[in-house]
Amino acid sequence: MNILVTGGAGYIGSITTAELIRAGHAVIVLDNLSQGHAAAVHPDATFIQGDLSDHAILSWLFDAHPNIDSIMHFASHTLVGESMQHPLKYLRDNTVNAANLLEHATTHGVQRFILSSTANLFNTPRTIPIAEYEAIIPGSPYGESKFFIERMLHWFACTSGLRYACLRYFNAAGGTPERGEDHTPETHLIPLILQVALGQRPHITIFGNDYPTRDGTCIRDYIHVLDLAHAHMLALDHLDHLQSHAYNLGNGTGFTVLEVIEAARRITGHPIPTVVGPRRQGDPPTLVASSERIRQELGWNPRYPHLDDIIRSAWEWHRAHPHGYQSPWSPPPVPSTSSGK
Repeated sequence: MNILVTGGAGYIGSITTAELIRAGHAVIVLDNLSQGHAAAVHPDATFIQGDLSDHAILSWLFDAHPNIDSIMHFASHTLVGESMQHPLKYLRDNTVNAANLLEHATTHGVQRFILSSTANLFNTPRTIPIAEYEAIIPGSPYGESKFFIERMLHWFACTSGLRYACLRYFNAAGGTPERGEDHTPETHLIPLILQVALGQRPHITIFGNDYPTRDGTCIRDYIHVLDLAHAHMLALDHLDHLQSHAYNLGNGTGFTVLEVIEAARRITGHPIPTVVGPRRQGDPPTLVASSERIRQELGWNPRYPHLDDIIRSAWEWHRAHPHGYQSPWSPPPVPSTSSGK
């Protein structure tokens, strides 16, 4: 296929792009580099730096590449906490930019669309693991913006015949030898922990240790980024044969913050000191996905279900790139600190 990947210079988008190219697809990456990195874009992809708010760029892109038949849409503002402080940046920009993309795509006859959606649609789930039929109550303006886009896709399917899949993934983690997680600012637990192991932070802060969980810290479902990439590819392959759907994507196994820290200690050999801070507003005690629908309908199964494997792949990338994509490609020596057990 000829696939447009928006946000293809970002963490999940760049790794998915590499997997698409490995599978023989032709990929065009559109990214404004506000959060992504040009160095993350696969060298065999066609890279266009541009913003989805720019109608001129979109018109040129689809005119210049009339063979685009599919879109994977990753481009988005993604920081939940920031969305609580600047809601219009998310409610307006994420939604309007997706509308611009859909307008130009359907005008040019694109019939397949995969949306990078979010578990933040489920702020107060009634049942765990969380299935697709769970009531959608977004936990932030970020989650609400993704829900707006899901609803737009529904109506585009009704009016233009667009076939789509919304992939609502939980905590993406891990990396490949070539690509990994490099955000500024970094807000995700595993890379923050690994920054402590690299000596870039003095400790990791645990936000609350009095939740109703097995050790008092929040439980989350971590899924390897390659498993997410493969889910995108499976969904795209099946769009011609299945009705449009939303799928929840996770391992179905939750780990506490303390369990993630302990796994990182085992893998890195670093004591990783911790400090307990207050709870963050809006953090539910447990978020774990049920991925039964995509398992049954598309035959998807995580290839990297074990937490240690996920963290090890992230650690290998961060050791090789201690300063992200500005780092050299050879790994530094393994730290000689004790395990701290």
